[in-house]
Amino acid sequence: MNERTREYLRGRFGDHYRRSDVALPPAASAREWGFIPFTAGPGTTMVRHKALVDLGDLSTFLVDTCPRHVYFSGGQYDDPGTRSMEEKGWRGSDLVFDLDGDHLPGVDPDADTYAEMLEACKDALLGLLDFLHGDFGFDAEQTSVVFSGGRGYHVHVRDGSVRTLGRDARREIVEYVLGAEIDDFDRLTRVETVAGIGTKNPVQKQTLKTGGGWGQRVHDRLLTLTETVQAADKADALDQLGTFDGIGEKGASKLYEAMTERGEEIAAGNLEAAGEFTPRLARRLFERAVEEESVPIDEPVTTDINRLIRLPGSLHGGSGLLVTPLDHEEVEAFDPLVDAVPTTFEGTEIRIESETEQEVELGGETHKIQAGNNTVRESVGVFLMSRGRAEKAPE
Repeated sequence: MNERTREYLRGRFGDHYRRSDVALPPAASAREWGFIPFTAGPGTTMVRHKALVDLGDLSTFLVDTCPRHVYFSGGQYDDPGTRSMEEKGWRGSDLVFDLDGDHLPGVDPDADTYAEMLEACKDALLGLLDFLHGDFGFDAEQTSVVFSGGRGYHVHVRDGSVRTLGRDARREIVEYVLGAEIDDFDRLTRVETVAGIGTKNPVQKQTLKTGGGWGQRVHDRLLTLTETVQAADKADALDQLGTFDGIGEKGASKLYEAMTERGEEIAAGNLEAAGEFTPRLARRLFERAVEEESVPIDEPVTTDINRLIRLPGSLHGGSGLLVTPLDHEEVEAFDPLVDAVPTTFEGTEIRIESETEQEVELGGETHKIQAGNNTVRESVGVFLMSRGRAEKAPE
């Protein structure tokens, strides 16, 4: 980024903040603050260990400083402005989740477009919210959803029950969302003695836990498969059951019999309906559930109680897009390449220089950029310059 581009962006970021009212996060004065200014050279300089009192009025700070990036801490402290983490006096931290589109399974940053990565990331976000609401019981008032302005989304959980959790406890939450307990399927079942008490050969019954969580997810899949088998031709049903690893022809026959004749036992979570093959099938369904329903959150962000995170309402200096807080009912319809484009950068055109021919999806349109000088919408120009894909041309 050359000096002309840097000064142009810095000035326009300042214009944006003059027109904006950026809200403070809860307990803002107890949080550490940090920012990255528009500095010369290829690198960046993080300014951190600031208290809100050091910045002064937030709106005035944003207008006067015109930072490239703005952050606040998930943690709350007695003295957030001291440089020593030990001396800050940690009180507790939000539970923060970070989803990046270019880190998702099945996403190829070299082949997929920015829009495609963001759409895949929104699907992952919806899965994460399902975990937070359905498995952990956090409601919408306790969870704050934010488009990061860059590659994905942040979710802040501000429930008192998680605020003082340490790193190890937060890691357990990460492992649960990732489905990292896949090697311990037995945690999803209960075993109880139901007959033969007092004899040498007591009978034990293994039952799938169906009250929620991964056990419920496996049970839902088992019920769906049972309904499919019951509605299918026998030969087709046997073929489908036989595709699961470790089932084979014998297991498919036993499972078919159990599903068509003792479906109520399976509905009750009984893993003995087809002998050894029911728990074997349930394990395979668990593996599929983890593969398809686990959410690839960024573990270091969630486990770090001192993490700085982007300020909602600020601009992302690597895209020029707005770090956008979202109501839960807005998530599905939200299009970041339309809805996070700042109005400050709309309604006018600017000149930019591009070294290569390229395409940009923004504002609901695909913009074709030629090598050399181009006249483009300012929002497109700011996006390309912020991402290092263009420079500001002399007017």
